[in-house]
Order: sequence, then structure tokens, then C-alpha cells
Amino acid sequence: MVAAVAGGAVAVLPAVVGWEQCVECGKEVVIAAGACLDDRDPGRGVRDEDVQQTVPASRGLVEEPLAVLGQIGHGLRLAGGHGQQLGGEGSGHGPIIPQPGLGAWVGKIRESETVGRGVNNSGVRDVDVVVIGAGQAGLSGAYHLRRSGLRPGRDFVVLDHAPGPGGAWQFRWPSLTFDKVHGIHALPGMELTDADGTRPSAEVVGAYFAAYEEHFELAVQRPVDVSAVREGEGGRLLVETSAGVWSTRAVINATGTWDRPFWPRYRGQETFRGRQLHTAQYQGPQEFAGKRVIVVGGGASGTQHLMEIAPYAAATTWVTRRPPVFVEGPFDENRGRTVVSMVEERVRQGLPPQSVVSVTGLPVTEAIERAREQGVLDRRPMFERITPTGASWPDGRTVAADVILWATGFRAAIEHLAPLRLRETGGGIQMDGTRAVRDERIHLVGYGPSASTVGANRAGRAAVREIRRLLERAPALG
Repeated sequence: MVAAVAGGAVAVLPAVVGWEQCVECGKEVVIAAGACLDDRDPGRGVRDEDVQQTVPASRGLVEEPLAVLGQIGHGLRLAGGHGQQLGGEGSGHGPIIPQPGLGAWVGKIRESETVGRGVNNSGVRDVDVVVIGAGQAGLSGAYHLRRSGLRPGRDFVVLDHAPGPGGAWQFRWPSLTFDKVHGIHALPGMELTDADGTRPSAEVVGAYFAAYEEHFELAVQRPVDVSAVREGEGGRLLVETSAGVWSTRAVINATGTWDRPFWPRYRGQETFRGRQLHTAQYQGPQEFAGKRVIVVGGGASGTQHLMEIAPYAAATTWVTRRPPVFVEGPFDENRGRTVVSMVEERVRQGLPPQSVVSVTGLPVTEAIERAREQGVLDRRPMFERITPTGASWPDGRTVAADVILWATGFRAAIEHLAPLRLRETGGGIQMDGTRAVRDERIHLVGYGPSASTVGANRAGRAAVREIRRLLERAPALG
């Protein structure tokens, strides 16, 4: 029995059929004997076509077609179900309109502890695999899961906290056009063709990822924030999210780094009277017009920011902890393998991964060459402290600044995995390929050596290969 609240009164519902896509509102919603329990249209009620189309008998959930029970409408929500807001006065939803026979459904529901493939009696949805993140790595994993025979939305689910397709690319600054990107490897099964290099990379990649999700019917659910992954019952994992809880046999974690910008700490930082921002907040060079700007960081973002800002700013200063390494020539397969092996060795030892660019160096492009000739990329060592008006060095030199832009990179966004205690004493998660050594059910893609577009594709395939072997060993529930 499932209790729901409407207009201050408690109605007892005999059964919940499962989670389906409502034919009217198009959302994934709880279906209780054919009623879409959503809040889009409180005055609508249940119709014959809803019952026939939303809960087809071929799914094995219903032995006989269900009859219309009356005006239940969209004004009812299950406690602990798809959403926590309950119908009734003050909620903006219509109340239940009592009808004869409301306490007993017409039609037979199969008796089972797991009601439907996706929802059990506690409101937890059961799947074989949860993919967390729908960037390059997450979509690659989802593609290979689907190709291996698992069904999106039924056997596995993809959860993404972003508002739309595109992964971290959708948050890139508008002035980062696609022709400035060092390279993006195509997702498996669909090439990125005819991309306009003058368009913002956020638009190009966002449209590409959206088309990919639609073409392969990956049924990505967003925006969904994952708060924790913890141990469940029977060897399963519980994935706790803003949209409810999933019980799963394996997790592909593809959360990347964009949500964890790294802000170093320096003496006097809190006294600075100007503006401080991180690459994650950068929106383009125009906002720095007439400003004196210190850019901190020796990676690709730092150099890109400098080259964009220099024509607008009154002055720019570039500081890095280590001298930047500019690399001539193509980034070929042999060099790529060397880079991956260097990053891989750290995670194999349980150390936090280095960024790929820290071992690749900065590729020399025509724009880089021009900036070096113009003095834009003249680098200074790190300052000793930040002052109210700028920065100072041990030898007494000072630089006045209105803005400090921290292009200091990101860290892996894996806090939601903390309940599983995967970290080693070295601070990282020890990996064997994509698998966490401490828990074979957890695969990290887009982490460490796979934190590149080509690496993410390969990692997605490798993770699914191991997960399929795990699923074959352990029986599913139900």
C-alpha cells in the first residue's frame, strides 16, 4: 500500500505500477493504475488512452487492461516518489476528486515485491548500471552499455546534473570558438562533421551531444544532482539523488572536474581590494577592458585567457609555479601513449591524478607564436604574497592589479563516492584500468589517464566490458 496526501486528507493507493513516460506531458512519472502522478495539468484527469498507451500489457505489468477510475488528475504525488511536493491546497495542484471504486482498481496487477522493472515498494528504482554524468566519458559508457544489449531507462540510467547536453563544454566562455579548441575526439558511433569553427565551442559540442543522445535514445535524465553513492542490500549500491534513489549493481562515474575549480591559497589573498575569479567564471575578454590583470596558471586555459585579454586590458602579468613547457610538432600516437602511461602510473599507485596537460606541455600554434613574439606570454615566477593592490615577490618587486584570474585547473568531482571509502592514504583512488581497486562495482571514466576526449571513449568501452562480466557473475534482483 502506498500513502499519498491530497487536500490535507490521506488517500491509500493499493499499488504502483511503475515508472513510464506520460503520453500527455512527456515526463517520466509514477504510474498508479494508469494515472500520471505529475503536476503539469491539475484539471486534466485520467483518460482511456493514458491507460492503454502508458501501461501497455506487453510490458508484463498488467494482466488485463485497466479501466478509467475517474478524475484523479495530475494533482496527486506519492510520498517519497518522483517528487516530494504533495498535492492539495497551497500546492497549486488540484485535489483528488472522489469517485466510486477509488479504493479498488479495475484490472489485475501482478503481485510482486518489485512492482515494475524500475520501482520497488520502497520507491527505490532498480537498474543494473547507473551512469553518473553525460559528458564525453558518460555518453561513451552509455553507448557501449546499449551496444552490449542493456536498455536505456530500463537496464541502465544516465543521470546528469547539467541543465542540457554538452557536458562541461556547455559552460565554456563564448569567445572560445571551436577553431580554438585543441581537439575533440568524436563520440563512438557518430562523427562530428561540418562543424563551424567560428561558432562558440559550447554551441557546437552542445548540439553534437544533443544529437548523439537523441540518435542513440540514451534517455539522459537531467538536471539530477547525485549526492551520495553508498552500500545497499544484497551487494547492490544505492545512488541518492535530487530525483530519488536508484539501486544498482554497478556505477560508471563520469563526473569530470568542472564542478571543482581549484583555488590556491596565498598570503594576503583576503586583503585584495580588486576582483578575483576562476576560469570556471570567465565569460570573455571584454569584462577586463582597461583593467590591470594578473593571470595565474601555466596550462592551456591560462594562455588562452592571456591571448584574449591582452588586447583589451591596460596591462597583463602572467605568473606560474613552474616554467611553461612549449612543445613543437604534432601530438602523435606514440607521444599520446607516453603521456597516458605517465598519468596512469599515478592512479595505479593511489595518488591523485595529474592533469593531462601537465605532462603533455603546451602545443605551439600560430597564435601562441604571435603571443610570444608580442611579449604577452612573458612569464614570471609565482608571487610571494597578495597585497591589497596587487602582488609582491621576495626580491621586492610588485605589480599593481585590478583583477586576479586564477587559471589553476580543477580537481576530480568525486565527493559523492566518499561513503564507499575508496581513497588511499596517498589521497587518490587506486585504479586498475577504469575499476576502483577497493570496489569492483565502481568504474571511473574521464578520471586520470582517461581525462581526454579520446581517453574517455576508450575508457567507456573498457568499463562496460568489465561490468558485463560482473553482471554475468551476480544474479539480478526480481
